Amino acid sequence: MTADVMISDQSQVEQLPLEKLTAYLEQAIPSFRGPLQVSKFSGGQSNPTFLLRASSGVYVLRRQPPGKLLKSAHAVDREFRVMQALAATPVPVPQVMHLCEDRDVLGTLFYVMEYCDGRIFWNAALPEVDNSQRAAIYDEMNRVLAALHSIDVDAVGLADYGKPGNYFERQFQRWSGQYRASELEPVAPMDALIAWLAQHLPEDDGRVALVHGDYRLDNIIFHPVEPRAIALLDWELSTLGHPFADLAYQCMQLRMPESGDKMAGLMGLDRASLGIPSESEYVARYCARCGIERIDNWAFYLAFSFFRLAAIIQGVAKRAKEGNASSRSAAKLGALVDPVARFALDVIEKEY
Repeated sequence: MTADVMISDQSQVEQLPLEKLTAYLEQAIPSFRGPLQVSKFSGGQSNPTFLLRASSGVYVLRRQPPGKLLKSAHAVDREFRVMQALAATPVPVPQVMHLCEDRDVLGTLFYVMEYCDGRIFWNAALPEVDNSQRAAIYDEMNRVLAALHSIDVDAVGLADYGKPGNYFERQFQRWSGQYRASELEPVAPMDALIAWLAQHLPEDDGRVALVHGDYRLDNIIFHPVEPRAIALLDWELSTLGHPFADLAYQCMQLRMPESGDKMAGLMGLDRASLGIPSESEYVARYCARCGIERIDNWAFYLAFSFFRLAAIIQGVAKRAKEGNASSRSAAKLGALVDPVARFALDVIEKEY
């Protein structure tokens, strides 16, 4: 979470009532002291995220976006709860300090957490580091994901954090519904993908774990010099669900083209020459850590991940059109729904 991810988007900063917020936080967090300076992070398409510099230290504030919100979306209260529950586990999370459910303060729910000083990597090819660090960073991502899926949800107080039943069926209903609610124009590949998924939902195999929901490289802060994760961020989509959904979602992103933006993947790159494991090696390492022999139906999990990403992108594009998206570049994302759906259809054609 370094300075290069800050932007000078003063419009959203100026909307914050700083005096009111300072007074509130001084009451809510005993160690907090103003005055307060605020900047906005460029990341966080879904929930606007701000850097708070106060006399007492540096903090991060994450809030729901203003305006009308889709049901169950932008659940910053769930983010707060899960990070609070994971504080003493092998899964690295920031220390959360306060959840504000009083909408009179900022107009929406928000929470404050510690600022974790480290590295965020936006490019899956990791051009900033050498081969040994690349290999270690990917292995660390693998370790953290396996640790997350091994959490005893009863022991950490999250036994009620998700609904029972077939996870993929529930997720399909949720995201197809949210996609239709945010649809701006017909996208034929997405329609075809939704129809295929509806006919190929797998039977419930009984696997249940705490899942992150958006597990990818740029949602992890690494130590400033070591290939060690110090904070896993952006828990808005976390729930109790199927662990292979997280694994496929990460591998799905790595299958995407190397485009230089925040959606960049590893398509066409020689992973071995970069010190990055192949998909099969990465999956095998995860299975070994979790005591799993193999993963069947892998193509479905990948296709589902592409579908879910496309639905999320469509929601961001809809908010951009309505004027309340977190990032000014959000409108450009709408054009990605078609190619992301095509990636899924390609996986189905070649690998199912």
